Amino acid sequence: MLGQVLTGRSGSPSNGRYFQYEVTGLRQSGETDANGYPIRSSASTFITVPYSRMNEEMQRITRMGGKIKSIKAL
Repeated sequence: MLGQVLTGRSGSPSNGRYFQYEVTGLRQSGETDANGYPIRSSASTFITVPYSRMNEEMQRITRMGGKIKSIKAL
């Protein structure tokens, strides 16, 4: 079972798990304009992502100038 988790095979406990990031300090930019909604830099924004995209989303938040305040498993 440990080998399955490390290799990411289907049926592993990570499938279907979602996490919610609480992010502050996001700024409006060309990348965030594609979202279709304005972002206020003073407010917290909540972003829900699957386990498989956690690292990619952290990098995207950093590029947009945000800081991750908390991460919560859903």
